[in-house]
Amino acid sequence: MAEQPLNGAFYGPSVPPPAPKGYYRRGHGRGCGCCLLSFFVKVIISLIVILGVAALVFWLIVRPRAIKFHVTDASLTRFEHTSPDNILRYNLALTVPVRNPNKRIGVYYDRIEAHAYYDGKRFSTITLTPFYQGHKNTTVLTPMFHLVIFDAGETRTLNAERIAGVYNIEIKFRLRVRFKLGDLKFRRIKPKVNCDDLRLPLSTFNGTTTSSTGFPIKCDFDF
Repeated sequence: MAEQPLNGAFYGPSVPPPAPKGYYRRGHGRGCGCCLLSFFVKVIISLIVILGVAALVFWLIVRPRAIKFHVTDASLTRFEHTSPDNILRYNLALTVPVRNPNKRIGVYYDRIEAHAYYDGKRFSTITLTPFYQGHKNTTVLTPMFHLVIFDAGETRTLNAERIAGVYNIEIKFRLRVRFKLGDLKFRRIKPKVNCDDLRLPLSTFNGTTTSSTGFPIKCDFDF
């Protein structure tokens, strides 16, 4: 069959107009940005889930519990303030069992400070001997407070409680402790222990002390 002659020049199929400059580049950039953002979000969510599961497993295995402080006995054998020299003379002795209820965690008490407060003011501080406390162990602290300068002078609270014969005293412990789990020793933390509501009457050196609130008194342990 003879070929049909072409009536005009043949230029092939029509070419679509070019896309605006930078069109594909900008679209590609947005796509990559969305992919990276999605990737990082997935990584963060995965890390949160892994850390949450690890924390749950750790808690189920170790079951950490807070240290327990109680005041089981107190003796206030002197509480006298003299106006001329502005000195408060007192003798205060406490019995404070400290219980570590944990089965697998030991506690290093690197520093123990006991502060005595009266009428909202700290009037004495003593430092107790550091020690290590093993698992499910109880250690008895026996802080004793003595002479101190009472800067506020004679107060209305002091006069009223002298007449009533019962004094409201607060004891606060400031600690530096480290926890031990197996061979691991964790960083030092500084928890606070507050023993409030100690209502103590005066007693003789050979007498016994009773409290209107009753013993034992539980102290608040706060990290």
